[in-house]
Amino acid sequence: MTETILTNATLVLPEKTRRGTIVLKDGLIHDISGPSALGIDCEGDLIAPGLVELHTDNLERHIQPRPGVDWPHAAALIAHDAELAGCGITTVFDALRVGSVPSGKRGDYRPYARPLASELIDLRAKDALRISHFLHLRAEVCSETLAEELDAFGPNDRIGIVSLMDHTPGQRQFRDVSKLEQYVRGKHGLSEEGFAEHVAGLRALREKNGTLHEEKTVAFANRLGAVLASHDDTTADHVATSAEYGIRLAEFPTTMEAARACHDHGIAVMMGAPNVIRGGSHSGNVSARELAEAGLLDILSSDYVPGALLLAATQLGDLWEDMARGIATVTAAPARAAGLADRGRIETGLRADLIRMRRVEGAPMLRGTWVRGNRVA
Repeated sequence: MTETILTNATLVLPEKTRRGTIVLKDGLIHDISGPSALGIDCEGDLIAPGLVELHTDNLERHIQPRPGVDWPHAAALIAHDAELAGCGITTVFDALRVGSVPSGKRGDYRPYARPLASELIDLRAKDALRISHFLHLRAEVCSETLAEELDAFGPNDRIGIVSLMDHTPGQRQFRDVSKLEQYVRGKHGLSEEGFAEHVAGLRALREKNGTLHEEKTVAFANRLGAVLASHDDTTADHVATSAEYGIRLAEFPTTMEAARACHDHGIAVMMGAPNVIRGGSHSGNVSARELAEAGLLDILSSDYVPGALLLAATQLGDLWEDMARGIATVTAAPARAAGLADRGRIETGLRADLIRMRRVEGAPMLRGTWVRGNRVA
């Protein structure tokens, strides 16, 4: 029997915040009550559910900290896990790309997901990780090897989300090809001619494999019972196609039109936390704040900056004048979208995945992270 009592805290409950005490016992939230003289004095700090991250590229950054640098994977996985715990993230869906172009000149665009997933699963089995890890397979339809890479995964891999990705130049995220050119040439050092060849090659792959790969991905997700997500929907037609596939989570729709269509079809809208903080998309797409003000933003993802998740959620709490609602975009809403009914809310009987934080000049300062009642950061 293990018990932790956190008292004199501002509890972020599903619909409101209030002062009180929370008791953690045997990995679960055992009791929620009013002020108490017993326990750890939280000095009025916010106690919120642990953050649930559905889409982060952070692991890829750890295994390849520079182009051409392949970092030892076990060390990278452990460092990634510790970083997320230190940002208040207690559940993560690690995003791994499936669908590669091995015949191209870009060496980092080769298959890597299956062996890395196996290493992650091994570390998880050895209880070497602090937080809860699931897999999110980002299925790149504009590729050569998607079908074979998907076939390497099965029911025992704990795949929670499969997203349909289409990065064909000239549409969706990179409707503005100049933005893509800036990104690709800056990251990979391509010449102007090399970039033109890159674009032509991807467009040819989309023409050859796109429809087949979409159908394969939808069937794969359905077979494993994974949540199927769309990515970078731009038009109402994109969203209608997503709805036909059975998609209920839209990652980073690029326009107000697409976000509104998502809500019309009952599809939850997820936007990037960096978009909220920066006040706009780095790709020139719709502002997450605009969607929030229009009531069209449901979930936040840290995307490429783990520390952005909690900061953006508190900023939305300020925008909406409702901190419980802001925090829900990184706790209850993503847990619900991923089908995780045992976390994401402060309620008795749920997992004791919690964070303690206070705000310093508007920025959240994390003061503790608990997973199943054990302090991990």
